[in-house]
Amino acid sequence: MANQEPVTNITDPRWLRAISHPIRIRLLAMLDEEPASPVILAGKLEQPLGTIAYHVRTLYDLGLLELVSTRQRRGATEHYYRTTGYPTSSPAAWESLDGISKQRLLTALIARATDYATRSAAAGGFDSGEAHISTDALKLDRQGWEELARETRQWLTRARELEQQALQRLQENPAGRIDAGLTMMLFEALPFSAELPEGEVAGSDAGGLEPAQERS
Repeated sequence: MANQEPVTNITDPRWLRAISHPIRIRLLAMLDEEPASPVILAGKLEQPLGTIAYHVRTLYDLGLLELVSTRQRRGATEHYYRTTGYPTSSPAAWESLDGISKQRLLTALIARATDYATRSAAAGGFDSGEAHISTDALKLDRQGWEELARETRQWLTRARELEQQALQRLQENPAGRIDAGLTMMLFEALPFSAELPEGEVAGSDAGGLEPAQERS
């Protein structure tokens, strides 16, 4: 299949397929950081080259990756890929998704955030005094909920502005780069003391953290 137009919206069915496998979630995260070949990715993930090559090809065919260069290595040609960017989201786009699609996206995003934080914590990512992690259970009315949602979006916009300002400074001082992780969640909570709704089982495909897997 030929490479398609980049995925630009979370409602695109190709995006849902792209994140339906945990290996593809990790590949997208890695290739968003720097270009790499299936050989390099297979080594880092400790996965068979055939498996990684299959998932890279799938992401490429879905329009999530682009080929940026080729290199000769041991008589073979290595293809280096990077992401074409992530699709945008909006309240309207999110609301337009059906329940199953929302659950698939949430499962993938939560799995990625958990993996990101866990790996970083093991490497001392939370040792700095400026690091922060907290979970707050708030009691709000509808007005409070809407105002908090608005403030959350505004704060995220500000965080992205700060990143752009930092990138300009880093052009003069690349050695000063700090890779920072930021995960934001705002949701209507189910108290820990409450029972799961009937039909929901913790750790199941519907409510757990493991994306549905397809055969490699």
